Amino acid sequence: MIRKIGKNEFQREVLDQDVPVIVDFGATWCGPCKKIKPILTELHEEYLDRAGIVEVDVENDPEIAQQYGVMSLPSILFFKDGQVKGQVIGLVAKSKIKEKLDSLI
Repeated sequence: MIRKIGKNEFQREVLDQDVPVIVDFGATWCGPCKKIKPILTELHEEYLDRAGIVEVDVENDPEIAQQYGVMSLPSILFFKDGQVKGQVIGLVAKSKIKEKLDSLI
């Protein structure tokens, strides 16, 4: 299961990790966000030991979204070594997310 995190966990769960981390910025009212969740859940299971995937609700933690320039939902940011290494916006194919994630592993 993908963990929902907030500003208190962001440093530990994303920036301090030794593996790449996907951060899914979304909201409960966002239709495309709901549709991308099963894709991210599948990837979470496939990459369990090689990458992390977490979710940030922009309504609960707008400051994180602002810090990373998130303007559209869903926005998926790819982190490695505490830095943003890529981004995809909107409902995209699993293969597109997987391709970007594979490039970071």
